Amino acid sequence: MSLHSPQNSDSAQEPETPDAVPLLVPDASIAEGILACIPDAVAIVRDGRAVYINAAFTHLFGYAAEELSTIQLLRVMMPEVRQGEDTRMEREVDKHGRAAIETVRLAKSGAALDVSLQVASLVVKGASSGYIFSFRDISDRKLAEASLEHHAMHDPLTGLPNRALFLDRLTHALTRRVRRRDQTCAVLFLDLDRFKPINDTMGHAAGDVLLASVAKRLSNALRPQDTAARLGGDEFAVLLENILSVADLETVTSRILHEMDQPHEVFGRFVHASVSIGAAMAGVEYSAPELLIRDADFAMYRAKQQGGSRFEIFDSKLKVQAANMEERERELRTLLDKRSFEFWYQPIFRIENGKVEGFESQLRWRKEDGSVVSNNDLRSVAEETGLSISLGRETVESVCRQLRSWMDAAPSLDVTLTIPITQTQFHQSELVSQLKRALAATGADSTRLLVEVQETTLNENPTVTASIMQRMADCNVRLAVANFGSSLAPLNYLAQLPIDVVMLDASLTKAATSTGRQRTMLESLLQLCRELRIQVIAQGIDTPDQLAALQSIDCELGLGSLFSAALPASQALNLAGSKRA
Repeated sequence: MSLHSPQNSDSAQEPETPDAVPLLVPDASIAEGILACIPDAVAIVRDGRAVYINAAFTHLFGYAAEELSTIQLLRVMMPEVRQGEDTRMEREVDKHGRAAIETVRLAKSGAALDVSLQVASLVVKGASSGYIFSFRDISDRKLAEASLEHHAMHDPLTGLPNRALFLDRLTHALTRRVRRRDQTCAVLFLDLDRFKPINDTMGHAAGDVLLASVAKRLSNALRPQDTAARLGGDEFAVLLENILSVADLETVTSRILHEMDQPHEVFGRFVHASVSIGAAMAGVEYSAPELLIRDADFAMYRAKQQGGSRFEIFDSKLKVQAANMEERERELRTLLDKRSFEFWYQPIFRIENGKVEGFESQLRWRKEDGSVVSNNDLRSVAEETGLSISLGRETVESVCRQLRSWMDAAPSLDVTLTIPITQTQFHQSELVSQLKRALAATGADSTRLLVEVQETTLNENPTVTASIMQRMADCNVRLAVANFGSSLAPLNYLAQLPIDVVMLDASLTKAATSTGRQRTMLESLLQLCRELRIQVIAQGIDTPDQLAALQSIDCELGLGSLFSAALPASQALNLAGSKRA
């Protein structure tokens, strides 16, 4: 059985088909009336030729009944790439009496239409007399499905592929590399320099405009075979294929950096938004696409550390650093999971009489062998891996519990405990609510808590910083700026922000023993703080000369190795009790 006549049939030998062909069923007039009314396009085929089409068929495909005698309609309608479908449908109809498929057919105009096609045997008086073809236009549905698929695999803001599609294409590229050893691929990881301040000061709408502009610039800088993607936020990735050498990599990255160095127009303003780029070239050691992205990401951080607006290639040196970072991250996760950390407390002394006024809370890690080590290096790991949020929550709760414990053990003891806050934790939306919950749960005296905010945090966005600090101040805690002077924060922050304490960076503490401008600057800072009623704590007092110099310029408080190292909680409490007035 064949649904179509032979391809090489001679048109001169084709049987003539009258303009009005009677249907091959009893009560033909009734059947024809029904077929003329239904919305599906219907064709009846006998001996491989269409002998009847209804009005819906003419409307959908553009062929009129008068043309049936001159063309092999169903063969003309079938695209070349679909030629094998008739054989498969023949087998299906032979076996089950009908067949169905979603396919493409050509209209008379040449347009390709997505259709749902059903074919069934036409049986009259128990014998097969032909076939009924039924076509339904599904173009709108296919367009909707394509749109949904596009949205599922593309970033709605920039139109670039998203992480899922990027991973899929990278997986295929790594597979192709196995077959073509002479060529490789590479991944670029891009992060905008200082996007957050732009987003915060100009608004999220402006940030979106900037990201869209960056995406367009990035696409323009790439070759046709490369793929740019937005991974989220201000992070982008690029898949470079057919890379022959590091020189090819440097050519593309240099072009991207040049494009990004040009200002972007955002709501009538020109904004500069350079990028830091990390690159990783595929090698035999990369068994999964995520590993290549990870190493490119690590190289990008190196580019940022070098000042941004540059690119770094992941190499053997960075590989060692990445391995160390992974090890430190595992250690930190173990620390948090097993709660194998504790806080030690470094005394804050009143310089004029040696009285203990409070303690700076410092995280310590108790290893399995019982030894205790500083956790300063793990704090940087926490910032880079996102674990600083969990660590920060533990810090707030632990310090509040410790203060309550000391209040119960020594009710007359009047000392302050600091709560160190990292930059990531400071901008976390739950910070203030965490602080409120910890105070409520422990009953700790909020007036004895001094929240330490790093000076670098003030520089990121003064408006947002002021709002967050005011909300913390409303919790009745005091606020300190730690390491003041390390990154040249503007002095007007002292008047604009609800700051109670300035903790001088160790570099300023050393300036107390100097002469000339540094000493004058330190004296002016102390005088300004006195006028604003802001206490000053000199950090890093390590020598008697430093102590004497600070006394001579009337610095109130200090901490450092000259007084005492950080102590376990019990020893700190004993020291505070022996030194209280």
